[in-house]
Amino acid sequence: MKFLLTSSGICNPSISDALVDLLGKPIAESTALFIPTGVHPFPGGAERAWKAIHGNPTIPLTQLGWKSVGIVELTALPTIREENWIPAVREADALLVWGGDVLYLTHWMRQSGLADLLPSLTDTVYVGVSAGSIAVTPYNCDAEFDRQFVPDGSDMGQDADRALGLVDFTLYPHLNHPDMDDTGLSEIQKWASGIPVPTYAIDDNTAITVVDGTVEVISEGEWSLINP
Repeated sequence: MKFLLTSSGICNPSISDALVDLLGKPIAESTALFIPTGVHPFPGGAERAWKAIHGNPTIPLTQLGWKSVGIVELTALPTIREENWIPAVREADALLVWGGDVLYLTHWMRQSGLADLLPSLTDTVYVGVSAGSIAVTPYNCDAEFDRQFVPDGSDMGQDADRALGLVDFTLYPHLNHPDMDDTGLSEIQKWASGIPVPTYAIDDNTAITVVDGTVEVISEGEWSLINP
């Protein structure tokens, strides 16, 4: 699988060019499946999901001019025959994974079977936004925040600090975001000091590509690599 891990979508020409390079063809000739699942746990999650599907102008993703866009709701997949959803995922050129609650998103990636399927999608481009990007790293930098949305009596919060580990570094998005707490570099460095893999802190104009294990930073903004 090829990864394009963003903080805030396809928000500048450099990241757009990187997406086209990974696809190997224009966006207008490419098909995509959109995964809104991560936003459901938040207050107003249903409205947020609709806005994400319809196209959030500040986080460009679904309305980039794709040849076609479909929806994959991970919470529904365990109740659907595999032959009715796995071929669609395999045939898509890109999986667009929205942000939200990393813990909830990774839980349903595992429960749905998508997490097991992802490594076999060698030609597919995984495009993550915020939590959708964190989900494929080994560690969840939002674990404490995410735990407050776990339903009473659920064991979902166990191992909340661990994500899927499909890449060998972790990611802290929204570097220096004026409306988000704990996104200053010093706060991120403090969190990263307890993580045994490299951590990329990226702002909303930065993305990371991973192809065959090779990592490249694509940026028109600010970023920092924090080694363990």
